[in-house]
Amino acid sequence: MKRILDRLFVYNRRFLFVSWLVLMMGLASCQASGPAVDSSESAVGPPSPAFQPGSSAFDPESPVSAGPERIVPSGLVPPAGYLNAVERQTRTADGRPGEGYWQQHAAYELNAMLDPSLKRLRATAGIWYFNNSGDRLDELHLELVQNFHAEGVPRNRPAEITGGMQFNRVMAGQITLEENAGGAGAEHGYRINGTRMLMRLPEPLEPGDSTDLFFEYSFNIPESGAGGRMGHSRENVFFLGYWYPHMVVYDDVVGWHPDPFLGTAEFYHGFADYRACVRAPEEWIVMATGDLLNAREVLSDEVYRRWKQSWESDEPVRVYSAGSGPFHRQGGDHEGWLKWCFSAENVRDFAFSATRESHWETARTPVGDRTGDGSTDYTVINTFWREEAPLWSEVTAYQQHAISFLSEMTGYSYPWSHMTAVEGEGILSGGMEYPMITVMGDYNQRGYQALYSVTAHELAHMWIPLIVSTDERRYSWLDEGNTVFSTAEAILQYHPERNPHEMVRSDYLNAVRHDADGRILKRSDFHYSQRHFVVASYRKPAAVLVALRKVLGDEIFWEAYRAFIRDWAFKQAYPWDFFRTFERISGRDLGWFWQSWYDEQWVLNQSVYFVEALPEGTRLIIRDKGEVPMPVWLRVTLEDGSQADYVIPVDAWLAGRRTVEKLIPEIDVIKVEIDPDGILPDVNRQNMIWRR
Repeated sequence: MKRILDRLFVYNRRFLFVSWLVLMMGLASCQASGPAVDSSESAVGPPSPAFQPGSSAFDPESPVSAGPERIVPSGLVPPAGYLNAVERQTRTADGRPGEGYWQQHAAYELNAMLDPSLKRLRATAGIWYFNNSGDRLDELHLELVQNFHAEGVPRNRPAEITGGMQFNRVMAGQITLEENAGGAGAEHGYRINGTRMLMRLPEPLEPGDSTDLFFEYSFNIPESGAGGRMGHSRENVFFLGYWYPHMVVYDDVVGWHPDPFLGTAEFYHGFADYRACVRAPEEWIVMATGDLLNAREVLSDEVYRRWKQSWESDEPVRVYSAGSGPFHRQGGDHEGWLKWCFSAENVRDFAFSATRESHWETARTPVGDRTGDGSTDYTVINTFWREEAPLWSEVTAYQQHAISFLSEMTGYSYPWSHMTAVEGEGILSGGMEYPMITVMGDYNQRGYQALYSVTAHELAHMWIPLIVSTDERRYSWLDEGNTVFSTAEAILQYHPERNPHEMVRSDYLNAVRHDADGRILKRSDFHYSQRHFVVASYRKPAAVLVALRKVLGDEIFWEAYRAFIRDWAFKQAYPWDFFRTFERISGRDLGWFWQSWYDEQWVLNQSVYFVEALPEGTRLIIRDKGEVPMPVWLRVTLEDGSQADYVIPVDAWLAGRRTVEKLIPEIDVIKVEIDPDGILPDVNRQNMIWRR
């Protein structure tokens, strides 16, 4: 009913406008240029009688019509959990970690046996969990992502059924726990519900104390698992992510995070230390998150020599060519099996690859002064790809550029010893990130530029959410939107002829026009469709960051962006930390911006409504036909080709106005344009330009 009334109102205003226009065509002075061409659906009413053409008695910044004409954003109110964290001083009101900030920590001891012939993993996991909170914990929560592939588990996308994880033993302390126990009143035990495990401990875990857990388990490896984020391909590549019981985050805002893995929204992990050993048949090369501890035991002398040599090379070095013979030392630990051991400290996750017929290329790339000693530091780039993926011969160079560029762009040097990319077409067609390692498709059909883009995208994730940990399960946009934005910045430097921000903005606006816009702050798993999720998590927040940079200016924007990453490196950040950091650095209340773009499905639609030549200059009437308030950046062009720029502050719209008039001193104006550089995501660019 409201939509019908709105349309009747619009049609009535159109009738009034046409009637007024016919009258004014007969009465207007010959100097009045008339209304700008407007092809949008929602027509506007005439200027106020106080501003009839030819009149010069007006305030250049006054509204054309009095009284509030629009919804005025009042800003965002953070959820109660976040406000409580600020009150407890674990976070600050200006977006920084507070004096009392804490986060939980864990140490994992993982041992796995990969059987490629059976496509099965058998493993044990020991976890030492440290309670740094001030709360007594009677139970622990773990995530079992492989149970996404169990029969009957809730999910929002199709999945291969493999049976999920099968546990042979679960222990807490030295006590074996029984399944389907641990309910109310029970002493101890565990229950599995979909992708979640709840453990009731034999003794509560007090603040400042720790406990140790142990799991013995196995699972069949899906071909394209965890929603296309791990699996196996063509009998010669395995990529294992989400392969062990993982502690659920317990933080200062929510406590235990209750959200299961449904297949779309990704992950929220705490930081932990890892030591992992993977046994695989000797013809398989294993690479993983972390440092390879026993390279001399598994690699032949020649392969090891080339690998070490590549650490000092700016040009790619072929460490091993597929089919060129054994890469390993002879004699595995158990009749043709090799054990590869890795360690990593303070990372969110651990993944590994096993490749049998892949080329291995390595080089180094600079990451800035990581240690603060005034000298340039480097990280090692590894690339694994099969002969069927010829475009991948350039991925080492792509990784070198992306890691170096992103270290400089973010102001935070890539902190780890290596970055590894593995070609895994058949597991996925896009890409998926893990600390220090990513798996991506071959991109044979999409070409070199698309392959660079996905490489830069997955490597940009090293900063958010893998250095700055964010809750992707609820706020996918905070990592994906920032990463799309960072990827576009990297593309601009690597392929300067491209316009990636324009492509992102066009995708977002196309979705708006087809009713596929999504509210950014909506829970990630609860968007109306996959397209709504992608728009709200990737396209729209990236386009909005470009608009924010326009509002703040380059210098302030980058200072705030880098401050957020620096302040929250290896900590767990929330959207309100992000928002408040920008407000602190800019010294501005940006509540109107956050609400309009992030918490509503409003659109930006600014128009040049009326232009009139006067003896003392030119009168402009700008009308805001959307709901998103933004400053108006104007450029006027004169007959002699000269130009002048003006800005109408956002305050005019925040006062409830729809229309603002401005008198400029220039005469002989032949063109007026809003946002002449095409930066803002305005839904109708046709009404943003007036020509004489």
